[in-house]
Amino acid sequence: MKSTDVRVWSIRTKKGARPSYEVRWKVAGEPFSQTRKTKALADSFRSKLLRAAREGEEFDTESGLPDSMVEKKATLSWYDFALTYLAMKWPHAAPNTRDGINESLTSVTMAFLSDRPGRPADNELRKILRTWAFVLPGPGERELPIEVGNVLHWVAKASRPLADLADPVVGRAVLDSLKLKLDGTAAAAETVRRKRRTLVNAMNYAVDLGEFSENPLAAVRWQKPKVSGEVDPRVVANPEQARSLLHAVSYVGGYRRARGRRLVGLFAGMYFGGFRPAEVVGLAEPDLTLPASGWGSALLHRTRPSVGKQWTDSGESHDDRGLKNRPTEDVRRVPLPPQLVNIFSEHIDTFGIADDGRLFFSESGGVVSSSTYYRAWQEARELALPPAAVASPLARRPYDLRHSALSTWLNAGVDATEVAERAGNSVEVLLTRYAKCLDGRQEVANRRIEELLREYE
Repeated sequence: MKSTDVRVWSIRTKKGARPSYEVRWKVAGEPFSQTRKTKALADSFRSKLLRAAREGEEFDTESGLPDSMVEKKATLSWYDFALTYLAMKWPHAAPNTRDGINESLTSVTMAFLSDRPGRPADNELRKILRTWAFVLPGPGERELPIEVGNVLHWVAKASRPLADLADPVVGRAVLDSLKLKLDGTAAAAETVRRKRRTLVNAMNYAVDLGEFSENPLAAVRWQKPKVSGEVDPRVVANPEQARSLLHAVSYVGGYRRARGRRLVGLFAGMYFGGFRPAEVVGLAEPDLTLPASGWGSALLHRTRPSVGKQWTDSGESHDDRGLKNRPTEDVRRVPLPPQLVNIFSEHIDTFGIADDGRLFFSESGGVVSSSTYYRAWQEARELALPPAAVASPLARRPYDLRHSALSTWLNAGVDATEVAERAGNSVEVLLTRYAKCLDGRQEVANRRIEELLREYE
C-alpha cells in the first residue's frame, strides 16, 4: 500500500562500543527506523525522507520508504524466462518434442519484442533463435559467431518483460500471433494448438517460479482453432490401389541401383502390418517370425524417428527410442499376413540385413531417412496413379498407408479392440479417427433397420 501521511522524527544516538545514529519516522501511523554509522550519513538519509514528504511523494507502507528510494526489483524478460524454461524441459523431452518447444518459443519471442532500433530482418531473427538460442547448450554456454551474438544481444534488450503477459490484452495478442506463419499466412490448426500448449505449460512453470500467482492465460478469452482428429477418407487407398503403388515403388531409381526396390518392404510394412514409419524403419530381423507359409509375426519394441541432429543427445539424425506413448521397455506383437511375410523374406534374401539386424538401410548401411522414402513415394505415385489421382490427396504421404491398413481391417469386420491392439492405439482414438473411413458400414446398418421395420409391416 501507499501513503502520504509521513512524520519524520529527529535522529538519536544509539550508545554502544561503536555508536550509531538512528533515524525514526512514521508512515500511516506505523513507526519505522534505520541506523547509519555516522551522524552525517544519518542526516543525509533524514533529509531525503523530509524532501520526499514535502514534495508529496507516496511512501510504501511495508518498507516505510518513498517510491524514489525503494529498490526496484529486476524485471525478468520473456527471453530470459524462455531460456530458463527450455533448460528445464530439454533433458526429459523427446527430440521431436524439443523441436516443437523450440518452434513455439521462437514464435512467442518474435511476437514479444519491443520497437527497439536496429531490429534485424524477421527471417534472420527466426533462423538465429531456432538455431542458436533455443537449443542446448544455450547461447551462454558456447562460443557464438559475432553476427549471431549481436542479434541475440538485440533480442535480450528488445524482449518485453514477462510480467506484461499478466495483461489479458497482451496475452490475447501473443496467442493471436501463433495463428500466423512468418509470411503472414494462416498456420495449420494443429500447429497453433501445439504452440499454445507449449506457451500454457511455460506459464504454469512461471507460476512455479513465483512470477505469477496463477497462469495469466487463464483469464484470456481466446477462440482456439478447431483441430480435426479424423482421418480424411480421401487419403485411404483401396487394396487394388495399394498393390499398384507398392509395385510402382520397385521401378523407382532403376533396377541396378535398387533405390526403390530397397523400400518396397518398408512401405509394405505400413500397409500390410499397419506399422508407423518409425516402427518399420527400426524393424530388425531377430524380432520377426517369417514361416515358409502362413502368418508370421513381428515383436515391435524399437522406433527410429527421423529428427534433426540438434534435437538428439547422440547428435545423430535418427533417435533410437521405444514405442510411441509407451514405457521404454514395452513391446507390441503384430501378426503379419502371408503377403507381408513373403515380401520381408524376399527383401532379406536380396539385400541382407544391416550390421545391427535392421531390415531397411541405405546403400551405406545407415538408417533410411524420411526424406529418402518420401521422395521415392512421390515418384511411385506418379507411376502408379492417373493424373487426377496424383493431384488428389489419395495416399499422398507414406503414413497414409497405415491409415489404409487400419481402415481395411475395420471394414473387414475385425473387432475394434483387436485392430487397436495391433495398431498401438486406444479403441477410443481408433474409432474416432477412422469413423469416416468405414465404407459399407452404413449400408449394413440400413439393411438391418429395413429388416426390423419389415417385421412390423
